[in-house]
Amino acid sequence: MADVMHLYVDDSGTRNPDKAPGRMPAHGYDWFSLGGVLIRRDEENAARELHSDFMNRWNHDANKIFLHSSDIRNKTEDFTWLAGLDKLEHARFLNDLYELMRKPPFIGFACVIDRPGYNERYLEKYGRQRWALCKTAFAVVVERAAKYAMEKGCKLKVFVERGDKTTDRVIKQYYKCLRQDGMPFNTTGMEKYAPLRADELHSVLYDFNTKNKSSPIMQIADLYLWPMSIGGYHRSNKSYERLLNDGKLIDSQLNAEQLPHLGIKYSCWELVAVKT
Repeated sequence: MADVMHLYVDDSGTRNPDKAPGRMPAHGYDWFSLGGVLIRRDEENAARELHSDFMNRWNHDANKIFLHSSDIRNKTEDFTWLAGLDKLEHARFLNDLYELMRKPPFIGFACVIDRPGYNERYLEKYGRQRWALCKTAFAVVVERAAKYAMEKGCKLKVFVERGDKTTDRVIKQYYKCLRQDGMPFNTTGMEKYAPLRADELHSVLYDFNTKNKSSPIMQIADLYLWPMSIGGYHRSNKSYERLLNDGKLIDSQLNAEQLPHLGIKYSCWELVAVKT
């Protein structure tokens, strides 16, 4: 049997294009993103051991406390104690956390959709018939990870963070359709993206399952997703720039010609003034 790669997928933002994003974060951007990390199946145990070591060093019960990017950044929920650290100790924690992301052979994949740009492009044409943003994002990120797995002679198994029953059922149906029918988009004129055919996707996509947030690698997928999302708007964001420079994102491994069809996808970016 061919080697297997595992893609761990988390989400960020509101998937409904009509739903107000609520209180806008300090950065002021409004996105929906889906993505996380890709790793070979036989390299997962070493990554889990590093996660366990990290949790032990910081006196966390790995069965009760889960790493969550938003809580860590905002010092909320299980990470309110970060507010009591001095600058040196806080920096030590963040560097130790980054080493947990850097040391295992993870590769970050994502599809980030700018909601204002999506609605600008599709609202007048499709109105309430617009897709949920997760349908686009799921197809893109899985197909690009599948291309990478094929190149390495591997099958691909997809894990998505478990949500409510309705959402889990919808995402699983996206996977089934992708494996059976291929990409859901009209591929006419998409030559530059070189989309995989239905038979290729059927061949490489091995299985699908959901994972709870208690999964150590799903937690790391969460840690990767925010830098990949904000990085599309702000290229010099420290977290994004560090992952990119350390070769931890798929974009790090691609040339300019490969980026459009293999790299992190920043979709509906027409209204975005990218900061460098």
